[in-house]
Amino acid sequence: MSDLFEQLEKYRDSDYYPFHMPGHKRNAVGKCGRALEAAYGIDITEIDGFDNLHQPQGILRKAQQEAAKLYGAEETFFLVNGSTCGILSAIFAVTQRGDRLLVARNCHKSVYYAVYLQELQVSYLYPDIVKKYNIADAVAPESVERLLEEQPDIAAVIITSPTYEGVVSDIGKIADITHRYGKPLIVDEAHGAHFGFHEAFPENAVRQGADIVIHSVHKTLPAMTQTALLHVNGKLVNRERLKRYLKAFQTSSPSYVLMASIDSCMNLMKTKGRQLLEQLLDYRDSFIKEIAGCRYLEIMDMQRIPDCRMQVMDPTKVVISIKNGELTGQQLYDILREKYHLQLEMAADGYVLAMLSPIDRQEGLERLAKALLEIDNEITASVADIQEERVLAPLEIMMSIAKAIALSDEKGYHYIPVREAQGRTSAEFINLYPPGVPIVVPGEKIEGGTVEAIDSYLRAGLHVQGAQDGMLKVLESVNESKKKLNKRR
Repeated sequence: MSDLFEQLEKYRDSDYYPFHMPGHKRNAVGKCGRALEAAYGIDITEIDGFDNLHQPQGILRKAQQEAAKLYGAEETFFLVNGSTCGILSAIFAVTQRGDRLLVARNCHKSVYYAVYLQELQVSYLYPDIVKKYNIADAVAPESVERLLEEQPDIAAVIITSPTYEGVVSDIGKIADITHRYGKPLIVDEAHGAHFGFHEAFPENAVRQGADIVIHSVHKTLPAMTQTALLHVNGKLVNRERLKRYLKAFQTSSPSYVLMASIDSCMNLMKTKGRQLLEQLLDYRDSFIKEIAGCRYLEIMDMQRIPDCRMQVMDPTKVVISIKNGELTGQQLYDILREKYHLQLEMAADGYVLAMLSPIDRQEGLERLAKALLEIDNEITASVADIQEERVLAPLEIMMSIAKAIALSDEKGYHYIPVREAQGRTSAEFINLYPPGVPIVVPGEKIEGGTVEAIDSYLRAGLHVQGAQDGMLKVLESVNESKKKLNKRR
C-alpha cells in the first residue's frame, strides 16, 4: 500500500476534528456520498503532515521521487488535471509567445489549445497513412530533421507516441535529432504509462531521451480518471518555468484522493507490474487464437501491413478492423454494446478499438471473442472496400489559430452545411472524439477531401465535435466582411 494512502487512512481513523475544507468534513452525505463513502473519508485539503503539491517537501515529494525513479526521470510531477494540463505546461515552458512549434499533425487537441493560448506559429509533421486501416503511421525521424534544418526558428518539437491506436514512433532516434539541433522534445505518451514494465512492450519515452514526457496514468493503468504524470530530463527545459506553468494550469486545491490513486498505482506497478502485464499478454494471445477463424473481422497486425514505418505496436490496443464487410465501425461498436453489453473505447469508420489494461480479466476477452465470432458469422461480403486514405492531408493555413479564433470572437463567422464548406476557412476545431485529433483547426482552408471525410463520419454516426447538426462554423469571406462593415457605416 502507498505511503500517502496509509497516511490518509490514519488521519481518517484518528480523533482529529476537521475545521478545514472540504465541506463534507470527511463524512459521506446524500446519494453520491453513500456510493463514495470510502473516498469521502480520505478527501482532505493541504493540512499539517500532508505536504503541498505546488511546493512539495514531505510525503508528496517522496511519492513523486519514487515515480521518477520508476520511470527513469530526473524529476516527476503528479497531475490531477489530466494530461491536458501537462501538455499545456510543457509547451508554455519551452516556448515564448509567438515562437514556432513543430507539431505532429495527429497530436491531441490540447496541443492546439496551447498553440492558441501562446499565439504560436506552427509547422506540421504529417505521418504517412497506413492505408489498410486508415490510421496515422509513426512519425518519420528524417522529416523531423528536414524541418529543423529548413526552419531554424523552431523552438521545440512535440509528437504523440503511442497514438490512440497504439502506433509507436522511434523516440530514441527523434530525440537524438532534436538534441543535435538544441531543441527540446516533448512526447505525449498519455497512452503509454505502462511502457517499460515488460520486455514485450516498448521502452518508455523518458528512458529513450525525450525532454518532457506526459503519461495519463488513468488510461492504461489502474488509477482514477484525471490522474497523470509529467516527467522531465536534461538541461533544455527551464524547470522553474515548467513549475510556474504547472501551478497556473493545475488546480490550487489538488485532490488527495487522486494523488493517493497515483501513488498507489505506482506502488502496484513497481511490485507487480511485470507479472500483471505477463498475465494480460497470455489473455490477449488466447483471444487472438480464438478469433483467428473470422472471415471479415481481423485484429490489426503490423506484420500484415506492407511498407509500414511503424516497427512496434502497443499490445494493449486491440484494433478490430472490418474488411470488405457490410458493417461500419460504428455499427459494430453499437452491436457489441447493445447486444453483448461490451462497451468499447471508440468507433472509427472502418474499425473499433478495445483498450486493455493490467487489470483486465480473462472472462472479458472470452466474451469479446465469442461476440466477434458470432457477428462475423452473420456478416455477408461486400464488394466495396470501406477503407480509403482521407485524413491528415495537409491543409492550407490561411491564418494562425489565434487570429482565426479572434475573428470568430468578433462574430465574423457563420454556419454552413458541411457539403458547402469546401474552400472556406474554418473558425472551429473539427475532430472525432475520441480520439480528439483535429481534422481541421481554426484558420485552415477546408478542402474537398476533408469535406468528404467529415460528411462520411457524420453519415456513419460517428461523434464529430465542431460539426453542429451537420453545420460547420466558418469565417466570413473578405467580401462578406466588407458588406457587414458598409452596413455598419
